[in-house]
Amino acid sequence: MPDVGLVTLTELVTHVQRITDTVDLPVVVDADTGYGGVLNVHRAVRQLERAGAAAIQIEDQTTPKRCGHFAGTNVIDVQEMLQKLAAAADARTDEATVLIARTDARQSNGIHEAIDRACAYADAGADLVFVEAPQTMDELRQLPKQVNAPLVANMVEGGRTPLLDAAALQELGFRVALFANTALRSALYAVRSAMRALRETGSTHDLLDRMLSWEDRQNLIRLPAMQKQEATYLAAGERNPAGVERGSDGPESPARHD
Repeated sequence: MPDVGLVTLTELVTHVQRITDTVDLPVVVDADTGYGGVLNVHRAVRQLERAGAAAIQIEDQTTPKRCGHFAGTNVIDVQEMLQKLAAAADARTDEATVLIARTDARQSNGIHEAIDRACAYADAGADLVFVEAPQTMDELRQLPKQVNAPLVANMVEGGRTPLLDAAALQELGFRVALFANTALRSALYAVRSAMRALRETGSTHDLLDRMLSWEDRQNLIRLPAMQKQEATYLAAGERNPAGVERGSDGPESPARHD
């Protein structure tokens, strides 16, 4: 579905739990506008942190929000966003949880207001600041020079921002680079190509060199590790099926006192 604010907090928390149960990498979570007012933001950050988020991003768009590279984005008042950031910071129980403040003011209000907002959010205590959708190389160069905070860049293939590699962004002064569409769009392209080939040929023979091997697939989902774990539990149960200690004459009887 399109990125127009349709995902609920409950759905997002569930997704985050599934991901953090699967990977050992730090997970960055896009919490959109925080799902409402300051109390909603507080609740969202608390629940996402409990679900395992390493970093949580809050943006200053109006509700319903939309992808920052879509037309028609608008932003809330700066003071309202500062209140949301205060609630988000207060909600954290782990000081290592990273708070990312994003502004979408570039499209609706221009690059200068976007920079002013980024500076205000940094002064309010955001760990990282994210100016969404700068539109030229000159704007990308301006941001690290004018915002005294670690900056995020978002590389959206086909979007409003010039597409740079990670090394070029680091040279400009950015600290984090997001390539948020890359995995999804690459996977969709591969699936569409594979299904087209299957429809046209009725076979997957020509796709074998574009698939994970059967062994790689099982290793990726950690089947061998689960099978080993299962075998350990089953073996322990066979050694002690009743879960009690046994002597030479069978189960020990409770001590009796006359």
